[in-house]
Amino acid sequence: MSLNLKTYTQHFTNPLYLESGRILEPYDITYETYGELNEDKSNVIVICHALTGSHHCAGTYEGDKKAGWWDNFIGSGKAVDTDKYFVICTNVIGSCFGSTGPMSPQHPHHNPYRYKFPVVTIKDMVKAQRILFDKLGIHSVYAIIGGSMGGMQALQFAISYPNFASKIISMATTHATQPWAIAFNKISQEAILKDPDFKDGYYESETIKKNGLSGMAIGRMAGYISFLSPESMQNKFGREYKNTDGLYELFGKFQVELYLEYNGYNFTKWFDPLSYLYITKAINIYDLSRGFDSLSEALQKVSSELHLVSFSNDLLFKSSEMKEISDTLKKIGNQNHTYIDIESDYGHDAFLVEVDKFEDYVRDILNG
Repeated sequence: MSLNLKTYTQHFTNPLYLESGRILEPYDITYETYGELNEDKSNVIVICHALTGSHHCAGTYEGDKKAGWWDNFIGSGKAVDTDKYFVICTNVIGSCFGSTGPMSPQHPHHNPYRYKFPVVTIKDMVKAQRILFDKLGIHSVYAIIGGSMGGMQALQFAISYPNFASKIISMATTHATQPWAIAFNKISQEAILKDPDFKDGYYESETIKKNGLSGMAIGRMAGYISFLSPESMQNKFGREYKNTDGLYELFGKFQVELYLEYNGYNFTKWFDPLSYLYITKAINIYDLSRGFDSLSEALQKVSSELHLVSFSNDLLFKSSEMKEISDTLKKIGNQNHTYIDIESDYGHDAFLVEVDKFEDYVRDILNG
């Protein structure tokens, strides 16, 4: 079967009321679908993306070498089987891949919002998706799956819209962003803000796409450290040194340094710096219990079957943070959830890289 990949952008003229009390209007949401919607619309699976992800989670566009970010997980015969399910993934508001974000034109003129863009939260991102699904005539879904910031969205769906999804699978995330993760984001934010080429937010997008932004590259290198683990770096690079560099050259490089440089600088050519600031802000202030007296009060809202997956060597969102959600659910008598901690040395990015370690688990959940 073919993946049947299709990309759309939906325009909304009704105001989106945000958690901050501000409104966004009008706004666009770009999304991608795979597979076929069945007659009673009972085969929908929503995929939620992470910080730098997008709606493009599987397959390739014409002329593209690089497949969608979860291509090893979604597709014909894969764990999320597009022969069976209709998969939909939206680009979150605040991002830079088609949905309305800080560099989108502010109505009624054509200048980008920049800092006039309101702070959006994970709850706002989920609300905007819910409005999109309603517009598409999808009022309930079979499953919602996400990792990292995508896992935050999946959990937020469980609490904000308790009857929307039958099953929710949340991986490599937390119920509230802890100081360790906020600290990594702080490095990125400072490095972007202090780069003279950022021009206090008044940069030209095209210039950054062409030349990159070294502050953002440095911040992203810190990010990469948090996505890996000491063990995965050891396995990946060891103490390998660049062949053509001398050990006693001041700027001679280890392979791990080359990796950080290459990925850091490359990143700045395809991701917008203001979007990065806005989305890391959304991650930092994410807290499922906001508006409730406690996490247990928030989790009392959950009525979907909820499956929690952590990775043993995740330094960014530690296994203990996922276990806390599971323990709290147990405490309040929720018997409709599972929790597994997957043995992995890879680190946070295991949910993207080591799909073979959890694909059968996900298949079993989806097959009921």
